[in-house]
Amino acid sequence: MLLSKLLTKTSFDSYQDFKENYELHVPSNFSFPRDVVDAWAEAEPNKRALVYLDDHGHRREFSFQEMSRLSKKAASYLQSLGLQKGDRVLLILKRNWEYWVTALALHRLGVVLIPASIQLTAKDISYRVNAADIRMIIATDEAWTLEQIEQAKPQCPNLRYLALCRGQREGWLDYSKGIEEADESFVAPQLRNSDILIIYFTSGTTGMPKMVVHDQTYPLGHIVTARFWQRVENNGLHLTVSDSGWAKFGWGCIYGQWIAGTAVLGYDMDNKFNARNLINVIATERPTTVCVPPTIYRFMMKEGLTWNDFLSVRHCCTAGEPLAPEVNKEFQRLTGLMIHEGFGQSESSVLVANFPWFDPRPGSLGKPSPLYDIAIVDENGEECGIGEEGEIVIRGVAEQSPPGLTVGYWKDGKLERGYDAVYHTGDVAWMDENGFYWYVGRNDDVIKCSGYRIGPFEIESVLLTHPAVHECAITAAPDPIRGQVVCASIVLSKGYQGSDALTKELQQYVKKLTAPYKYPRVVRYVESLPKTVSGKISRAQIRASH
Repeated sequence: MLLSKLLTKTSFDSYQDFKENYELHVPSNFSFPRDVVDAWAEAEPNKRALVYLDDHGHRREFSFQEMSRLSKKAASYLQSLGLQKGDRVLLILKRNWEYWVTALALHRLGVVLIPASIQLTAKDISYRVNAADIRMIIATDEAWTLEQIEQAKPQCPNLRYLALCRGQREGWLDYSKGIEEADESFVAPQLRNSDILIIYFTSGTTGMPKMVVHDQTYPLGHIVTARFWQRVENNGLHLTVSDSGWAKFGWGCIYGQWIAGTAVLGYDMDNKFNARNLINVIATERPTTVCVPPTIYRFMMKEGLTWNDFLSVRHCCTAGEPLAPEVNKEFQRLTGLMIHEGFGQSESSVLVANFPWFDPRPGSLGKPSPLYDIAIVDENGEECGIGEEGEIVIRGVAEQSPPGLTVGYWKDGKLERGYDAVYHTGDVAWMDENGFYWYVGRNDDVIKCSGYRIGPFEIESVLLTHPAVHECAITAAPDPIRGQVVCASIVLSKGYQGSDALTKELQQYVKKLTAPYKYPRVVRYVESLPKTVSGKISRAQIRASH
């Protein structure tokens, strides 16, 4: 296994053993395509790398040998267009199998990969292209997305190429044909570990999105993510549900998974999520490990998920948004499986998670990854005591970022570190007497009411268990006496209507299931909740509307 070449130990007797003795050996001039994909292709040519399928009956399996071959052809084609080390390419490829091939090709050439969502508007696209000095866009054949790109192009003077995957269009290169006709010969540049591998644009809940920069060692940080949190298995099949435009895709669909030797289940679902389709895919394709957002677990349960649907699955986890304890309990009742929560950011690999050596506590993020020196600190940088709320930080990163942690942010044409010896996540949590972390919320989201600090997550978790509540968001609303009060913005389930009686019922429901002072004094019924382009609820927009 590749892991034995990268880790001093690949198995551990306890969390304490894991925390104290996890040791990663970072190769000099590490190349993910060469040292992982090509290495698997040479050692086990027929080893399965990707199982691709969509909602229209298309299905295709790829071995590591085929991934190696196709990505070399794609690299040859891209190099023939004049792309070279340090150039930037924007990919809008959904979950097309071509994303994996193209990502590897760009990594081979030292061309910086910038993933993007098909939800981006012309304004979003032109901002990204100009801010990152992007030379080329490779997009899938989605009419609306192509129109947005074409509207943006006149505002992007340095954008040289538009390439279309799976189709032909005037003014666009035929990317699929280009790969097909290319040979495997290209000139691989000399890459250093410090060279940029990928740039993620953050969601941009406030202001314009930031550009998060990761270097060539970024995939190595996801060994902990894949092997020890998601618990992927060599020769297994792992499913993470994420559009390729988000960092979650890097967390769950390529890097750590392939290093650990598991195949990836690339389910290229239609743009509108269908819970029944996903259940059928899991039942039919039989993944061994699954990682999906809490919302998807909820939707699958509402769709009638059964024990038989998850017979092949040996481990489930989630990240991206807090997991309500009640969702975990109901899921376990239906499938016999616990959902193991993890926490991290676009700037990092998994930071805190429910690892194999202890039973997860529903609602807890788990315990810190051994890859980083993680702590909860107060406003003065002092470590918080048991039960005391503070910010999750990574310490000891003054000289060099550990693999998996951003090396900085791209701004005004150059790399800026953005932090000194301590990396601040901006997320508030507290630790219990057993070392488990419990999430409170983003710094900006914590509500300060009459001297209390109230995190939105706990209240949202309670409200989501009420049958009338389909979606909800807890934010602070200004109050002349208390400074701030708890406000609940609620999307009602079908068959329910907002009324004074329902408001009182929901308020009493919260009082009964959590501390009474946390109940929402303001309840608003809305048709929908504003979302960021990554699909997360935008509390900043909700607060601005108060």
